[in-house]
Amino acid sequence: MCIRDRYQRRVHGDKHFLPEIINQKKMETEKQQQQKAKTTQKAAPRRVGAPVRLWVKGRFLGYKRSKVNQYERHALIKIQGLNDKEGSWYYLGKRVAYIFKASTLKNGTRFRVQWGRVTKAHGNNGVVIARFKRAIPPQAMGGQVRIMLYPNRFQQDYNKLAQH
Repeated sequence: MCIRDRYQRRVHGDKHFLPEIINQKKMETEKQQQQKAKTTQKAAPRRVGAPVRLWVKGRFLGYKRSKVNQYERHALIKIQGLNDKEGSWYYLGKRVAYIFKASTLKNGTRFRVQWGRVTKAHGNNGVVIARFKRAIPPQAMGGQVRIMLYPNRFQQDYNKLAQH
C-alpha cells in the first residue's frame, strides 16, 4: 500500500495509519538533517590515551643508609628530568606512590599503593628522599614510582606573600 492510499484512508476516517505517515516524514527529515550535518561538520580531533598525566616518573634507588644503619622508611628516589639540586625544591612536599600488583583481590582490584612524601634533596644530581608510611619492599629497588604533582605549594606561598 502506497503513502497516497494511506493518506486517503486517514482522510476518510481510518486513523490507524496516521502514526505511520508521521513517523515516515520524521525519518525522512532526520535523514536529511544528518546528511547536512555530515557535510558541514569537520571531524573533531580524537584524543588518544589519558588527557593529562598528573605525575612524574621516578626510580626507587634504595634506602637512606650509613655504614651501619639503614632506614627503610626513607627511600632515595631519582626523578626523571631532574638533574640538579636547585630544581628539587619544587618536589618538596609532593606525594609519592609505589604501585604494585598483589596476588589476591581487595576492593575489586589486585593493585596496591604505598604512599610517601618527598621530604628533602639528597646529593647534587636530582635525587630526593621520600618518607613512606610503611617501608617499600627491597624487591622494588630499581622499580618505578610516581611523584604526584600535588599538593601544589605555590598557592600557599602566594597567600603568605600577599599577607605580608
